[in-house]
Amino acid sequence: MTASAKLLALDKPSQNENWTVVMPHRGKKRIHSLRHNTPEAEQQPWVPNELESDPEREAKLIQKMEFCIKKVESSRFYQNFLEQVENPEILDSFHRVLGFEPKMPMVIYGIGSIESYENPRFQLSLAILMKRKFCWIGDIEVFDPILSATESRVLESLGCSVLSVNEQGRRRAAKPMVFYMPHCEAGLYNNLLQANWELELLNHIVLFGNSFEMYEFFSEIKNSTVVESTMHVLAARKFADEYVIKTASDDFFAAFHDSSWHFFSPALDTELLLVKN
Repeated sequence: MTASAKLLALDKPSQNENWTVVMPHRGKKRIHSLRHNTPEAEQQPWVPNELESDPEREAKLIQKMEFCIKKVESSRFYQNFLEQVENPEILDSFHRVLGFEPKMPMVIYGIGSIESYENPRFQLSLAILMKRKFCWIGDIEVFDPILSATESRVLESLGCSVLSVNEQGRRRAAKPMVFYMPHCEAGLYNNLLQANWELELLNHIVLFGNSFEMYEFFSEIKNSTVVESTMHVLAARKFADEYVIKTASDDFFAAFHDSSWHFFSPALDTELLLVKN
């Protein structure tokens, strides 16, 4: 089965000169512990460096999140997003992954600092709106090692749970799951796929994140180190269906440019063979 990238009209062309394989463009720091690529990576217990929440900051952040949720919900971008998800082809892909399960939980990795930056707030807002809109989206779990205690409290007030373990992106999809990972580093997508590199597990995954088609394009002009860090990402292209997100306006371009839905449907073990050049 060949991969198909359904390019549903990005309203603004990709800025290839600004693309980077390992770092998102949303003005936030990354913690290198999130990019561990070895198969035997152990899960590390995690607590925020700031152990107590600040009530004043918490109240301000809740206001910021409420503003962002309303802004996304009232936007043309969100209307386009809903129309795309409700497109029969994409909706059928969700239902195929869901199977006989009533819901699929959402795991959010690498959301960044929702207190410091607007783009992570927009990205989180979209995830929250998805849960409110679609009855088949289950509980939301969130993890980023840079989250503060204040941010964790706000996430919990919004109906999310914050993981107490750094999974290194290696959650195994024993049941259908949405992995919501906008603008994460390439190594984190690679970790997720490597941990689930089995027919049944891959068929349980819906992934929202950077375009795999773009990774494939840039792997052809980058060095072998990049290819090594995206080995499973590139290999998954041959059995992945990709649907590019429409950004619709400059307000949401930085938060969602070059993002796609990915659905994986390998049918044969031979499709999972990795070939090194």
